[in-house]
Amino acid sequence: MMNINRRTLLGSAMAVSLAVTLGACGSDDGNNGTGPVTADQVQAALDAGGTVTVWAWEPTLKQVVTAFQTKYPKVKVNLVNAGTGDKQYTALQNAIAAGKGVPDLAQIEYYALPQFALGKSLTDLGSFGAGELDGTFTPGPWASVKSGGTIYGLPMDSGPMALFYNKKVFDTHGITVPTTWDEYVAAARKLHAADPKAYITSDTGDAGFTTSLIWQAGGKPFTVDGTNVKVNLADPGSQKFSTLWQQLVSEKLLAPVTGWSDAWYKGLGDGTIATLVIGAWMPANLETGVAPAKGDWRVAPMPQWTAGGTATAENGGSSLAIPKAGTNNALAYGFLKYATAGEGVKIRLDNGAFPATTADMKSDAFLNKEFPYFGGQKANQIFAQSANGVVPGWSYLPFQVYANSIFNDTVGKAYVSNTTLADGLKAWQDACVKYGKDQGFTVN
Repeated sequence: MMNINRRTLLGSAMAVSLAVTLGACGSDDGNNGTGPVTADQVQAALDAGGTVTVWAWEPTLKQVVTAFQTKYPKVKVNLVNAGTGDKQYTALQNAIAAGKGVPDLAQIEYYALPQFALGKSLTDLGSFGAGELDGTFTPGPWASVKSGGTIYGLPMDSGPMALFYNKKVFDTHGITVPTTWDEYVAAARKLHAADPKAYITSDTGDAGFTTSLIWQAGGKPFTVDGTNVKVNLADPGSQKFSTLWQQLVSEKLLAPVTGWSDAWYKGLGDGTIATLVIGAWMPANLETGVAPAKGDWRVAPMPQWTAGGTATAENGGSSLAIPKAGTNNALAYGFLKYATAGEGVKIRLDNGAFPATTADMKSDAFLNKEFPYFGGQKANQIFAQSANGVVPGWSYLPFQVYANSIFNDTVGKAYVSNTTLADGLKAWQDACVKYGKDQGFTVN
């Protein structure tokens, strides 16, 4: 992704009520009751033409639309930016509830997809034969667009995590690139002792980052089976995160700077924030937002919880999904497949997106691309390795959008008070359980 803001990919979000969503549960046929749609029918719709409305904020889709309309001149794609993330979700939820103004396609981030899927608001893409795309996408994104075995979207991009570090700062202070989280903490101590103005990273509390580290640690704090939900933010993976990260919080080894703020960009540029552990979509943001530090930064594999491991997690990324109330599902699927698994993929990659497609991850052009910003490093090789190491089995809550919105009121207190991260996670758990029950879920 390009031009990312903190909300879009790291998950500080709004609360969208699920009362309507749960009440809307009903028939789950794939195409507004019309049954399976064949590839020939999709092609016929493309040849016949018509208008498709797409709600999305991802910038590379603009070039995809231009190319698609050139290939299918009878099709008009109306690309609408209805707001980034939470703003679009609110508008989409309202349109679905009102039964009018619903787009034919909508960009929905992976963590938010279960909420719309549970409410039977999205088309089952299996009715279009989307199951045949199994293997087309890397494991993390492919798992993220499925719920209960049903495919509710196709991945647009992915965010396998890596360690971005300021080599200039590390070399100045004789710091070795950490390969484990224990080494990361040791590096944080050494750096801050050498330069009290410098920190290993910044963190004031972020739900997306926290859940990604729990994910990498093998945690499965959210278990979902329809409307039956279990929340356990004291599971072994969650405990690994809270125990280790508490050291950085307690010893004041984290820059008290909010991500994506002007101060954050400044710290990345002047060396006072020395690393980021974040999704593989980050390079474009460094290149544009921290341009003066070109050549200072490098990429390394994500630090491991166990020495010698290869486990990673996803951080960010979006799908394109077809709302059931859309008016031209066959035509919408034609554009959806073109943009996510067809010719549109290369167009998006050429314009700075990060792939979710296995073939592109393995291509020589992708793997051997040199990044001048990282001193000519072939960083995609590290990102591709990370994509292969994403720990399977992760689930988000069906109300993760709400859960993330209250993160700073619970876990976030650990960064500004004597509350521990473990206690903060417990408070987050309690609040999520209460909200889920209030919305009609069975939660324990």
